[in-house]
Amino acid sequence: MRGHERAALLLGAVGGPKWDNPNASVRPEQALFALRTRFGLFANLRPVTVLPELVEASPLKASRLEGVDMLVVRELTGGLYFGRPSGEETTSSGRRAVDTLPYHEDEIRRIAVIAFELARKRRKRVASIDKANVLSTSRLWRKVVTEVGADYPDVVLEHRLVDSTAMLLATWPATFDVIVTENLFGDILSDEAAVLAGSLGMLPSASLGDRRTASGTFGLYEPIHGSAPDIAGKDIANPMATILSAVMMLRYIGERQAADRIDKALSQVLAEKRDVTVDLGGDAGTRRMTDAIVARLKTN
Repeated sequence: MRGHERAALLLGAVGGPKWDNPNASVRPEQALFALRTRFGLFANLRPVTVLPELVEASPLKASRLEGVDMLVVRELTGGLYFGRPSGEETTSSGRRAVDTLPYHEDEIRRIAVIAFELARKRRKRVASIDKANVLSTSRLWRKVVTEVGADYPDVVLEHRLVDSTAMLLATWPATFDVIVTENLFGDILSDEAAVLAGSLGMLPSASLGDRRTASGTFGLYEPIHGSAPDIAGKDIANPMATILSAVMMLRYIGERQAADRIDKALSQVLAEKRDVTVDLGGDAGTRRMTDAIVARLKTN
């Protein structure tokens, strides 16, 4: 923090079996949603790259992974997760549940602007993902993204349906540069894309909004994997996604030198392959891999 102002939030994965009851009134995810709402964090950035050292850990053939370097930009504060009405009721004919999928053009426009701005710094391609052949919200999404795209003539825009996109992510993922999509689709597609990197334990994320601090754009940083309660306390979890989330945070608040040092330490450990977790093809535990990263960091 600088000047006693919060520059960022670093969050660990939340969840667990004791909250799996569908009738539970309190869930850990509610706190995460509240943080996003409180700080106006409407854009979730999930980078997906395949490191050469981890090609063998991916379920796809090496030839399919060549050139994979994508960024999923997911809208965070609209859609099914926040729509009202939402709930379950008992009717004369049985139980009935409803969820509502709303989007306002302003919500779509601001996430589209972020996607196009980021694409300008990358390979200048945006794929907007929707279900416009079925959903009214998707048709509005497509219209607004097209309008925003007109302001970025140097960026190539394509519209894709979510189902065909899911297939393409599993067959030719290098097709994508920047993907922008709504909340639910982004949640599902980014988890699918995470497998390309060889493990869900490899990928970080950043949730950003319009708020600015002395350090830059305020954000919340977290690994995209869940809390994995089935392996809690077993010393086998991959620490990479959490560490890489911290690296993203350092870059966004202007601490690039520190981020580069950690990145270098991570690359060294991955290249040597002696101290990596089971999901990455090694036999190290969480502590051993973390200690190895810290050791390399001290010598960099």
